[in-house]
This record gives sequence, C-alpha cells and structure tokens, in this order.
Amino acid sequence: MATRVLIADDQTLVRTGFRLILDADPGIEVIAEAADGESAVRPARKLRPDVTLMDVRMPRLDGIRATGLLAGPRVDDPLRVVVVTTYDIDENVYAALLAGACGFLLKDAGPRLLVEAVHAATKGEAMVSPSVTVRLLAHFTGGARAGGRPRRDPGLPLTSRELDVVLAAARGRTNAEIATDLGVSLSTVKTHLASVQGKLGARNRTEIAVWAWERRLLG
Repeated sequence: MATRVLIADDQTLVRTGFRLILDADPGIEVIAEAADGESAVRPARKLRPDVTLMDVRMPRLDGIRATGLLAGPRVDDPLRVVVVTTYDIDENVYAALLAGACGFLLKDAGPRLLVEAVHAATKGEAMVSPSVTVRLLAHFTGGARAGGRPRRDPGLPLTSRELDVVLAAARGRTNAEIATDLGVSLSTVKTHLASVQGKLGARNRTEIAVWAWERRLLG
C-alpha cells in the first residue's frame, strides 16, 4: 500500500513541486494539499495521512502550532509530521521538533531526500541532514558551547551500548549506519532504540536526539 501524504505550504509552487516529486514515486500518494496550518489540521485529522509535510511559516495557523495539534505530546493518536523549512538554523524548527515533529527537511534538499524523508517517517525514522541536525540542536541547547569530550553521566538511565546508539542517532546517523559503526545487527539497533524510547519517554528518534543535546552528551 502506498504511503499517503498531505502537503501543507502557503506557496503554490512549492506544493506543486512536492506533489510532482512524490507522485513520481510508486510507493507514495499525495492525498491532499493545504495552503495554511488551519486548513491542514482538519483534513489531516479526517484523512489521517501516513506523513504530513508541514511548512513552518504559514498564515492563519503556523506550522509549529499545527504540528502540535497533530503530533503534540497531548495528542492521543499522533500523526507523523515532517517540518519543512527554508532555513538551516531556525528557532521555529526546533520548537516544531519539541511540538512533536518526527523530523525536518530543508526545502532545497532535493527530490531524492524529500522522497527518503517521507519513507523514513513512515518507518518511524527521521530523515535529517546530519550537519543540520548538529548545528540546529547544538545552537539551541547550548551543546555547541559545552566543549570537550562527550559527558557520560553515570546517573543516566541508559546502558553503555544504548548511549552509543543515542549519540549516533543524535548526530543524524541512520539505523543502518549505526549498525555498521557499532558492528551490530540492524535489529539490535532497533531494539536499543526501542528500549531508549521506553526509558526516556521519547516518541521518536528526534526526541532522543533533543534529549542528548539538551544534556550536552555530544562534544
């Protein structure tokens, strides 16, 4: 079954371009478009797309608040939202991650990454450029100013290997890349991530990354 996508962006050209790119993939179907956050929330709740691509700056209801309504911590059955932004350092994107977005993508990332972002979100992963992840999270959590080596607090509720997986995920590594880096199987990485989510109360790998950066675990 094709992955069903809703596109929310106030620019007609952006929505049209995204639709053309996504519809060219046989595994993706664009089921709706919206020109503002308010117009996105209603159909998203009704149609329940597998993934919603959400612009940050839109009229009537911005993408951050719309994301919170669809994927926020108080939503009983949250949807998967990928925030799309023009800016690689943007406090609105960070706020959107905290509001429940499972990832974010730059608008100029290119067709291939757009498609990969949708497929990744469907699998519960976040397609985020590693360089953008590090700069964005470090900028807003103070991690960039921490300096020195990663701080491994003995009071952390994670095992040493779980922490290795967390640090890799926080740097934007995919599950497959983490498995290769650590010399373990893909299923082992997924098991560790599931365990970490349970221990931290995180809903996805993006929240795990935010948790790691807020505690300055990365040097």
